[in-house]
Amino acid sequence: MGDPRTLLVPEGLAGERVDAALARLFGLSRTRAAELAAEGLVTLNSRVSPKSARVAAGDLLEVVLPAAVPSAHLAVVAQPVPGMHIVHDDDDLVVVDKPVGVAAHPSLNWTGPDVVSGLAAAGYRIATSGASERQGIVSRLDVGTSGLMVVAKSEYAYSRLKQAFRVRQVDKTYHALVQGIPDPMVGTIDAPIGRRPGAEFKFAVLASGKPAVTHYEVIEVFHSFTSAALLEIKLETGRTHQIRVHLAALRHPCCGDPLYGADPRVAARLGLERQWLHAVGLGFEHPGSGEWVTFTSAYPPDLEQALDQLTEG
Repeated sequence: MGDPRTLLVPEGLAGERVDAALARLFGLSRTRAAELAAEGLVTLNSRVSPKSARVAAGDLLEVVLPAAVPSAHLAVVAQPVPGMHIVHDDDDLVVVDKPVGVAAHPSLNWTGPDVVSGLAAAGYRIATSGASERQGIVSRLDVGTSGLMVVAKSEYAYSRLKQAFRVRQVDKTYHALVQGIPDPMVGTIDAPIGRRPGAEFKFAVLASGKPAVTHYEVIEVFHSFTSAALLEIKLETGRTHQIRVHLAALRHPCCGDPLYGADPRVAARLGLERQWLHAVGLGFEHPGSGEWVTFTSAYPPDLEQALDQLTEG
């Protein structure tokens, strides 16, 4: 059986085509929305609607989403996540401070803890939009990256946040400790990223990759047993491993990131068991209130300890 979803069209979507409105309201791709309309699974004010029909504010838009094929491997199993902190919680969303060693959601290649399962264990009900194993997830952090993530609780919040990330209206701020000192100390890396041929879990700057833009600024330099720099990073795009790939392309990999060329001897000296990379800030227009909201996250102990090692020399 299908899963019927119904929403009122907001004023901001008045005049849009049905497939465009569906994509934004339900977090679907434009192509998938058009396919559902062609299959007669979309109604506008209780009448089956073609994809090209135009919507008006207050229209009742309904889509029947075909039931996903269940997968035991990707089932969300409530599992407490030690060290995962809730920074903010309301009817529309929850902002999580994710610890290192925790995935954003279940996957076939991951058997450890994840944010979605942790929220389920804590009794949070999140949006059902998105693939079954990553419902409510609008952006992700690598397992080895700590810091802020936002998860949608309502369907409307999911669609609005997904769109905000898609059109780059979210302020994502990271801090990274890198080997060496970048020159210039303020810059932009505009280089496409794609999956590295022959390496399933590694990415690289490739002409055939997807556009990726990273802005950085050096905020502190260290000259002790090794040269290193602490960077503040702003992302325009959100490609997998984007910061790590771009910094490696500058020949300044994140300390503790041997996958992308970091010196393991430096990591050992700093006591690092993962890349020094933390999502310190997150800002976006709240989908419920329309107000701009910001959240911050302090460095976790392992990253603080590494900085102390550099300071002490």
